[in-house]
Amino acid sequence: RSYSSPETEGQLLNSFVQYFGDSLGRKIKRMPLIEETVLPGDSLLTLPVVIIGNGPSGICLSYLLSGYRPYLSPEAIHPNPILHTKLEEGRHLSIVDQDLEYLSEGLEGRSSNPVAVLFDTLLHPDADFGYDYPSVLHWKLEQHNYIPHIVLGKGPPGGAWHSMEGSMLTISFGDWMELPGLTFKEWAASKRRNIKSDRVMPEEIARYYKHYVKVMGLQKNFRDNVYVTSVSRLYRGKDDEDRSQLNENISTQHLEMEDGQKSLIKRNWEVRGYQRATDGSHVPFCLFAENVALATGTFDSPGRLQVEGEDFPFVLHSMSDFGAAISKGKLRGKADPVLIVGAGLTAADAVLCAYNNNIPVIHVFRRRLTDTSLIFKQLPKKLYPEYHKVYHMMCTQSHTADSNLHSAYTSFPEHNVLSFKPEMKCVLQSACGLKKILKFSVALVLIGSHPNLFFLKDQGHSIGHHSNQPITCKGNPIEIDPYTYECTKEANLFALGPLVGDNFVRFLKGGALGIARCLAIRQKKKHELIENGDGGGDGVP
Repeated sequence: RSYSSPETEGQLLNSFVQYFGDSLGRKIKRMPLIEETVLPGDSLLTLPVVIIGNGPSGICLSYLLSGYRPYLSPEAIHPNPILHTKLEEGRHLSIVDQDLEYLSEGLEGRSSNPVAVLFDTLLHPDADFGYDYPSVLHWKLEQHNYIPHIVLGKGPPGGAWHSMEGSMLTISFGDWMELPGLTFKEWAASKRRNIKSDRVMPEEIARYYKHYVKVMGLQKNFRDNVYVTSVSRLYRGKDDEDRSQLNENISTQHLEMEDGQKSLIKRNWEVRGYQRATDGSHVPFCLFAENVALATGTFDSPGRLQVEGEDFPFVLHSMSDFGAAISKGKLRGKADPVLIVGAGLTAADAVLCAYNNNIPVIHVFRRRLTDTSLIFKQLPKKLYPEYHKVYHMMCTQSHTADSNLHSAYTSFPEHNVLSFKPEMKCVLQSACGLKKILKFSVALVLIGSHPNLFFLKDQGHSIGHHSNQPITCKGNPIEIDPYTYECTKEANLFALGPLVGDNFVRFLKGGALGIARCLAIRQKKKHELIENGDGGGDGVP
């Protein structure tokens, strides 16, 4: 089946059918993911791509899979002369159709993924040097490049941005949070938003992402209130393949059963889960996909200290819980301070929140104040004055052996939490081994978050750089091919965004570019196989 031919695009979009229950299909029910028209002979119709996660990563990938293509603008001159020369060589081609390894060679940036650095410098040339150059790209919608896909998200398009604390400014500029084809300033102007600063509130970014999906015509690919519970491989006998093998990816792998008597082919993915209906009920579903793209981000599971007493109800792990406690007046009039654990920006946000509400703070973190990896040392003072205010307090109001707690804020650098006690006390240990017991009103542990890939086999532990360890965006991201973003340890499984170490929106867009190019090449090869019949024709790469 030629999935991307323009005359069948609408027909296919209205004919994907989802099933749940066992594979024997004793009783078929459908989930209203997509309008249903049963096609004869397509009892197990397979989607080319299922994207799990509808944050900026999933949205950007859907944009490119929908046929939008970036070209070098006629009047554009990239400030990097070597890159500009390369771009001129392929001016007649979209960036998706060019050699990404060749284009990204020699580029440097704040991402370890070369395609992320490439796409960022095309969209925001020399941004890290403080310049505000316009993008050198312009975009065209090419319907024939459409690859049918579906984007599954727990909430509205925008992902975790809809649940972030609304009182804090984003760490990145609004321009760096935008997606291709619609600048944040254009959106703000159209909505008559008065954006007073280059940095904006998370709620504004969430609204922008939701509007982006609508204005770009991507809604038909998005399904909200969907919870994925299982993503697994399907295995089928080689004898059953015949011409249906042409409907599989070019990189299909052959496996042997344990008894070695029959060859199996590693086929499509099975994606199971449920959609939460308006009445709160759960409607189960099952999708089949040639390729799965993981775009879930890392906000699923807060980091934990793994110490005694951490499960007490007065030990919190999110800013939203802390904000709720403040808004409900639970901390008003409390004599004991709030205990905040962590030295990142979220912990700094919590310090500011408490400070602005006249709540005294004990701030505990493991690192030295002179540690060059502290995030505060990477932020310009003029752009991030509130965070440098926190860092100044961390340095000037730290606890010493012969001092008492300061009235508003006291930091405990190079300290670990050993345990929490039921009488709302905490046992700390310094770098030299000294222990101290402190009383507090509520504890807030903000030491990062991790993705929850429970729906994958072994929770995805096998696909990281370090096998058999949990996936984390810094210490153990998913191991991918740097130019296609395909998992090196699992064919036809892709990942982008924080899952591969790109925490900033400006860099996760490169993952969408790499995946879109990879899938476009494979779609083209598949069509050539079909046209030549049984894949045996000449001239097939």
